[in-house]
Amino acid sequence: MVKNSGKILVVDDDADILISARMLLGRHFTSVDAENNPDQVRHEIRFQQYDAVLLDMNFSSGFTHGKEGLNLLQDILLVDPGLPVVMMTAFGDIDLAVKAIKEGAVDFVLKPWQNEKLVATISAAVRFRQSRLEIKQLKLQQKHLNEYIERDFTEFIGESPQMQQVYATVKKVAGTDANVLVLGENGTGKELVARALHNNSNRNGRPMVSVDLGAIPDQLFESELFGYAKGAFTDAKEDKAGRFEIANKSTLFLDEIGNLPFGMQSKLLTVLQNRKLVRLGSNKSIDLDIRLVSATNVPPDTLVHDRHFRQDLLYRINTIEIKLPPLRERGKDILLLAAHFLELYGKKYQKPGLIISRSAEKILEQYSWPGNVRELQHAIERAVILTENGSLGSADFHFLISHLTGNGSPVNPQKLDDLERSTIKQTLLKHGGNISSASRELGITRASLYRRIEKYGL
Repeated sequence: MVKNSGKILVVDDDADILISARMLLGRHFTSVDAENNPDQVRHEIRFQQYDAVLLDMNFSSGFTHGKEGLNLLQDILLVDPGLPVVMMTAFGDIDLAVKAIKEGAVDFVLKPWQNEKLVATISAAVRFRQSRLEIKQLKLQQKHLNEYIERDFTEFIGESPQMQQVYATVKKVAGTDANVLVLGENGTGKELVARALHNNSNRNGRPMVSVDLGAIPDQLFESELFGYAKGAFTDAKEDKAGRFEIANKSTLFLDEIGNLPFGMQSKLLTVLQNRKLVRLGSNKSIDLDIRLVSATNVPPDTLVHDRHFRQDLLYRINTIEIKLPPLRERGKDILLLAAHFLELYGKKYQKPGLIISRSAEKILEQYSWPGNVRELQHAIERAVILTENGSLGSADFHFLISHLTGNGSPVNPQKLDDLERSTIKQTLLKHGGNISSASRELGITRASLYRRIEKYGL
């Protein structure tokens, strides 16, 4: 017999009833606990996560009014308002049953029970509990997804050998639950790798949850990642789920994991090992089923060597490593990406049909792109916004000289000036000195071309 998923608590002062209930329900559910002391029930509810409670109405010999059971019902729902409680009594008092339902019980059974009916009643209560939890989880995930819905996530674009290797690795790993560590400089698209892994996994029915650890203040790491219980601190007015809990049964992406404080790393390691978490200010453990994808722009060996990162945690998060190449090493991918962003922002800013002139392409190809794909995206967007022509010329990317190269040295303005001078000279020769034709190919106005001819003494 396949057992139903569910953890049940049976509360009764009669030992025979507890034994019978455990034997019966134990054949149908994964876990059944028994408690004969009503004073211990509050403790059990606080420290254990149950899916349903089977609660007796009377605990004192000779009493049949059900007040003890109703009081305990209120206490249980105060601790866990969403926990289904099924009441039971040896007395067929319909009025008492109705009162129990009004007080928050989900159903009512009579002792001695019919086995099939009791199992069906508890099964319905467990399904009710799990459905409520799932709805709550989906709402949390949807809320998280809505926070990111406006962000511009684009698909992978690139034909370079380096990117082909990335695609191959993603394809092999996506269908597994292996933890993945994505390495690469800022702006290379590490979150795109995480989304590709998630979208091609068996968890893609739920939204991926992303956390930028570089944007969380040190004092908020624990509450943001693991949540908190009501009263855990001054402003904790109600229970709040953390990002791990929100990502349950989905993929959790921890960006810039090297920013995680050393003290928090031990807790993260414990959560990953035990597949359970405890909210801040609570003692109740919550089962977890997540696939973890992490990312960092710092070589992990450097983090460990500098004693900023636990080596045992590194082993846990990098079952598979995927390294993204910087844009400067991707050759013709630069122009492929530029064309993609040009089409994207041409539509966004109602400037369809824009092209990039050859002179501008040379600048894009020779620039070192320290900010990688993200910098290229912003450069194209800026050029599209500011251009007044049908094509983007070298002048539209002249602002790149103020940026830094990948090794941290300033771009040499003379180098770009020489490139622009040579490009203008070759274009003028090609068109026999025709200013109109040359300016059209360069993607600049006649006036702009005249100024550059004067500047370079052509």
